[in-house]
Amino acid sequence: MNWSIRLRAAGIHLISCLIVAALAACVVLFVWYPWPYRIVSGGESLLFLLMAVDIVMGPLITLAIFNIKKPRTELRRDLAIIVVLQLAALTYGLHTVYLARPAVLALEVDRFRVVSAVDVAEEELTKAPAGMQDLSLTGPRLIGTRDAKAEEKFDAIMLGAAGHDLGTRPSFWIHWDDFSRQRTLKYGKPLADWLAQHPGDVERVQPAIERTGKPATELLFLPMLSRRTDWSVLVDKSTGDPVGFAPIDAP
Repeated sequence: MNWSIRLRAAGIHLISCLIVAALAACVVLFVWYPWPYRIVSGGESLLFLLMAVDIVMGPLITLAIFNIKKPRTELRRDLAIIVVLQLAALTYGLHTVYLARPAVLALEVDRFRVVSAVDVAEEELTKAPAGMQDLSLTGPRLIGTRDAKAEEKFDAIMLGAAGHDLGTRPSFWIHWDDFSRQRTLKYGKPLADWLAQHPGDVERVQPAIERTGKPATELLFLPMLSRRTDWSVLVDKSTGDPVGFAPIDAP
């Protein structure tokens, strides 16, 4: 067995896999899961698992089966089968990551919720306001949610208990407006007070504060619930608009 030839074939395969993986990573991390959703929604871990399997297994199989003594047609067939299986696995994995992508950042009264595309009640999309009847492909859309009407409250409570919160239901979505801003100002907690109570976390949270371009005294925070990790949304104290995110797991 000529191991140098096998290693070279596996190396070429590995380089090809790395190029494809880099392209897929750019789409996942910068389009579907922009910061901080690659962390809070698990985009990084999903991508790592997908890429690790795809990058490692293909070249290893090539190393095992590549043999120049085989007829060319048989060798080409074997390599083609490997490539097809890899592409099928990559396509399936990317489709799974695509379905789990964050589609909505919804304010639910006193908290934000990151809603994955797969969790949205698609049968209600036609009931969403104009301009909100399709799911974002470039990170979650910021929205508010309206209160349930008297005749909707029982169903809303029952569905909420089953995990279908208002943020997952397009019929309750509203455009981000002054109503939503007033809610963030009403329920937001002063960030400066939280930092004073948690001095050990100042260094960890400070980069997030600096990214907003505002001092902590001008910021409020509200909890942000997500699929993998709960953070907080930083809100401008003067406008009520979100201006950043911080690794604060607030109750």
